[in-house]
Amino acid sequence: MLDSIRNKVLSGQRLTKEDAIALFQSDDIFDIGRLASHVAEKKNGKNAYFIVNRHINPTNICVNRCKFCAFSRSKGEEGAYELTVEEIIKKLRKGQRSRVKGHGFSEVHIVGGLHPDWPFEYYLNMLLTIKKEFPFIAIKAFTAVEIDYMSKLSGLGLEETLVELKKSGLDLMPGGGAEIFAEGIRNKLCPEKISGDRWLKVMEIAHRVGIKTNATMLYGHLESIGDRIDHLLKLRNLQDRTGGFQAFIPLAYHPKNTEIGGFYSSGIDDLKTIAVSRLVLDNFDHIKAYWIMLGEKVSQVALLFGADDIDGTIIEEKITHSAGAMTEEGMTREELIHLIKKAGKIPVQRDAFYNAIWTE
Repeated sequence: MLDSIRNKVLSGQRLTKEDAIALFQSDDIFDIGRLASHVAEKKNGKNAYFIVNRHINPTNICVNRCKFCAFSRSKGEEGAYELTVEEIIKKLRKGQRSRVKGHGFSEVHIVGGLHPDWPFEYYLNMLLTIKKEFPFIAIKAFTAVEIDYMSKLSGLGLEETLVELKKSGLDLMPGGGAEIFAEGIRNKLCPEKISGDRWLKVMEIAHRVGIKTNATMLYGHLESIGDRIDHLLKLRNLQDRTGGFQAFIPLAYHPKNTEIGGFYSSGIDDLKTIAVSRLVLDNFDHIKAYWIMLGEKVSQVALLFGADDIDGTIIEEKITHSAGAMTEEGMTREELIHLIKKAGKIPVQRDAFYNAIWTE
């Protein structure tokens, strides 16, 4: 079966569901990695991208309490917090001052809980204020779940909500909230969250109004290999229609402080998931090895298994660390460059839209 898949990959043919099943079931991790690396280099050469960015989580107060999430709190619960727009600006100012000239943030990544009391205007004001203070920083903000919630707050449809956010400064969207599309598993993980079909609908409309997005998949919890493949194929189908996804990020489940519990994913599963994603998602330009979840060293190896992006400096990551991430909350630009070079790749500092800012 792998010989047949290899021939398809080398001749540029699209893989089928059956091919993806065979790849996940195969123990030939090195051959799969070589094939994925071939595809990655065909698309991006030896380049491995990173970005100087900063994460902001405005609140962990959330009307949803997903069973896999260790970050969220109910209002009034110990550990609950909420940031004002002024506090967000203060964090960004501090981060910019701490950077060497020319190495300041080119992107701020904003996701948080579904706050029960904040009006839609809070989010518009947040975007407008950040853009006014930092006009050259791209704002990547709000998962599809947050967008759906805002459409209810605003009383507008999804398209009108996205248009208003874009007018206020939203440049692109992250891929969070996808988790796993399989309905039965999704209902066990996050029964209060929007459905997988609704997530895909939000993204389709975002692409239609000119907002690029990422896509994710949470793996290593209750899902089957079939569920993973179904998820990848649905993303591939939407990308065929819109072309609006920039990157795909497989997210390794973290079990601590969650209702589900379980175990961390293995390094072999991480690498195989990266590689299979690269082979199946032939219409995605970039596959990201999110070092916060994978760990610095596995992410580095993933650059040889089909990944071409190691994410960024991040700074003060909270969501995965609430669930037991063993990585740092941020890395320096120099550390990212070192990881990439030691993997035999060419480090390319990018902006939010994959335009090169710096390379060796």
